[in-house]
Amino acid sequence: MKNKLSRFAVPYEVWMAIFVVAPILIMVIYAFSSSEGGFTLDNFVQMGGYTQVFLRSFKLAIIATLICLVIGYPVSYLMSREGPAFQRTAMVLIMLPMWMNFLLRTYSWMTILENHGLLNQLFEKIGTELEYFSMMNTQGAVVLGMVYNYLPFMILPIYSVIIKLDGSLLEAARDLGANSMTVFRRVILPLSLPGVISGITMVFVPSVSTFAISRMLGGGTELLLGDLIERQFLGGAYNPQLGAAISLVMMIIVLVCMLVMNRFGEGEEQAVML
Repeated sequence: MKNKLSRFAVPYEVWMAIFVVAPILIMVIYAFSSSEGGFTLDNFVQMGGYTQVFLRSFKLAIIATLICLVIGYPVSYLMSREGPAFQRTAMVLIMLPMWMNFLLRTYSWMTILENHGLLNQLFEKIGTELEYFSMMNTQGAVVLGMVYNYLPFMILPIYSVIIKLDGSLLEAARDLGANSMTVFRRVILPLSLPGVISGITMVFVPSVSTFAISRMLGGGTELLLGDLIERQFLGGAYNPQLGAAISLVMMIIVLVCMLVMNRFGEGEEQAVML
């Protein structure tokens, strides 16, 4: 029986080897290689000139993730307290933008935020004193694009965890005299942390490595890690070794952040039992 199960795992192992392990190995080889093919650490030394890009990328990704969490958790919690019909309707509305092309969704914000876009036309009609509200080509526009595109990735995992909470735990807490705020703080919030951790991961990782949003809404002036890596492979300054080194460092940093978040989540889940 065990041998039969192991045979079923072979296609998955082959898939992982070709599409996960092999690309990572190639990236590592390139990161430690010079243009002539020899071993070198110069690629990592050159990264010192892009410290501001790293800081900007992680700063904007953290801001976007926090905004998604602040918006996504209450939405998920309120959805879980409504009836099935409302939940299905809300789920469709949340997922509806995801059925459109990513670039099309981002481009739509360009028509809204540009100097003579829909937002400024609205301000003009209501008679504001501003000539126009300039938000395009700013960090705020980039964060807005991240939040809009990745907010469903925060809502869905949190909602899926909260909706499955055992109602008897909440009833027991109320029977013991806990008010609604105490029930939320001591029971619902700790038990929903796995969804929170998943949501943070699913928003932070694409945010820190995005390049289309920063290019379209940031106008290319707010260079992020995704843009920097793309330039090394597709731009005029073709340098795949440096691009691989940046990708490797970014991957390690993201993995460390995920490990820290997972450890934090485990501690909080155990705290609810105390």
